[in-house]
Amino acid sequence: MPVQTVSLLGWSVHIIPQGRVEDYGQLLLAHLDTNQGSQVITFNPEMAMAAQRDPEFAALLGQAEWLIPDGAGVVWAVRRLGIPVERCPGIELAAWLIAACAQRGWGVALIGATPEVNQQALAHWQTQYPTLPIGGQHGYFGPADLAGIQAYLQNFAPRLVLVGMGSPRQERWIQAQRGLLPQALWMGVGGSFDIWAGTKQRAPQWWRDHHLEWLYRLYQEPWRWRRMLALPHFAWAVLRQQE
Repeated sequence: MPVQTVSLLGWSVHIIPQGRVEDYGQLLLAHLDTNQGSQVITFNPEMAMAAQRDPEFAALLGQAEWLIPDGAGVVWAVRRLGIPVERCPGIELAAWLIAACAQRGWGVALIGATPEVNQQALAHWQTQYPTLPIGGQHGYFGPADLAGIQAYLQNFAPRLVLVGMGSPRQERWIQAQRGLLPQALWMGVGGSFDIWAGTKQRAPQWWRDHHLEWLYRLYQEPWRWRRMLALPHFAWAVLRQQE
């Protein structure tokens, strides 16, 4: 399916009109099949507003090969331009890519979360795909541990590296480490490890279908309310850009 690049508050978001998760997955897989590594960012309003305050993070967004429309606010903004776009939730895209790697015998690495959650997430996928080469490292490590993690990744050489450290930490970490595996696809997945481990629940389907997954997450984690203030600021910035 054809890919369009849409400028949104200064960042290039990659859109497949009416595309579903599997369409974005096939797009990324085609690049992996030709040994083209890349960084995928599942773009949302929080990231957009954080980048306006942080020039370093803004530069990082500009350097990533793929900005995929994840957040409901991003979908709203793109639809205002007359493009029929659907959400591509990062957790669903990651699951699709893991399944594709299992079919090809490609390795998958899960980096992040607590030691317990990381192990439970690994066990989840090992149950789903017993022959999948998969391994990982929890996210509670310090500078002294970095060399060991780098050596592990280079020896394992996975084709897909999923990093669950929360944004923007995970995007910064990927940008710093992706040179270790230039032929791999690197992607931040936020709290997906907790869902796969079973320690948290994803929003029911009705909430997802109505673009209210962010509200369900706020209900689960009320401490996130300050971060959610980015949503009205994002909407106002988009309206000003598109007026």
